[in-house]
Amino acid sequence: MSCAFLYTELGFFPKKTSKFSNGELYDSLCFASENNAEKGVQIKEQRYGCQNPSGEDTAMTFLKLLAVSILPVFCSIRPAQAVGPSANQIKNLVTFGDSYTDVVVTGDGGTAWPVFAARDGPFNLFPFARSGATCSNNLTLVPFPSVFESQLPLYFSEVANKSIRLNPEETVYTLWIGTNDVGGSTQLTGKQTKGVTIVDTVACAVNWVKVLYQSGARNFLFQNMIPLDHTILYSADSYPNRYWTADRNTTEWNVFMAELVGAGNELQKLMLQNLVPTLHGAHVGLFDSHALFSDMIAHPQLYLNGTAPVNTTGAIRACVFQLHESTSDTGDCTIATGSDVDSFLWFDELHPSEQADRIVAREVTAAIRRTSSRWVTWFS
Repeated sequence: MSCAFLYTELGFFPKKTSKFSNGELYDSLCFASENNAEKGVQIKEQRYGCQNPSGEDTAMTFLKLLAVSILPVFCSIRPAQAVGPSANQIKNLVTFGDSYTDVVVTGDGGTAWPVFAARDGPFNLFPFARSGATCSNNLTLVPFPSVFESQLPLYFSEVANKSIRLNPEETVYTLWIGTNDVGGSTQLTGKQTKGVTIVDTVACAVNWVKVLYQSGARNFLFQNMIPLDHTILYSADSYPNRYWTADRNTTEWNVFMAELVGAGNELQKLMLQNLVPTLHGAHVGLFDSHALFSDMIAHPQLYLNGTAPVNTTGAIRACVFQLHESTSDTGDCTIATGSDVDSFLWFDELHPSEQADRIVAREVTAAIRRTSSRWVTWFS
């Protein structure tokens, strides 16, 4: 039923019959109805000369006035694109990122989260993440395969030579990057390319969506940075370890890291929201890794299930070095074993544990399968 039909049948665009006895009131009624109708449909009608069906009573007039305020809302409703992929839509998982996502050189000392997610989905896994990666070596130069100079070119080459063939509607692309962009070898100590800031490295990550979208990809899931200031490496009471043995002010590192992560995550959210309207037909989601890990820190008993007491401040493999000792040495290590390892949030001074990765996989899978929206926001 059209809006024009509803308005006409209610008498707001009436047929030529007798006029109201109170012409002034009826002129106002016609004017109000036409103004509201224009919000929902294109209808041309003169303001004056409106006529009322003969014999209309006060009750009918009241109903018409009430409808004037209701119908424009009804008429403005339009079908919208679904937010996020449907429950059983995704069959393929393509992952990009750093050691938090690498399935070969794993950061957790065991099985990386994409492998668990592929099993839980189930999804066909296409892993491109590489340990040590930043978004771009042009912004933060480290000797590892970055997203833009290594991972994306590898993906596109495999698509071109048809070693992988993916249906865009059935494929979701994930990116978990940023840990090395803000780390001790880059922005935290001012070692990034001159002039580069957190704005640039976040914009780089968001540009990953645009590049893949232009190639035909349509489903994206961003994973923001975890609270790195709670890792041993960046905590206020940190110690010399395999990642850093030089002098440093650990309190300064802790505060600055919290600021970099907080600013980076908020910038990412705003940039994604700004980008989404330009990506017709795409589904873009933001997985809140920061909130998930914050909850694991606050309520470890809900997530960690090993036989030792739950531990969110130590690590499965905690290695103390001497100040200025070579990081190629082994250090003095305390290593948890057996079922005790699942009581730890951290594997070492920087990386989440395998148990933490099981939780990440579970929640990412739930976000993709649409069985939970606790940690994800779908912008489109």
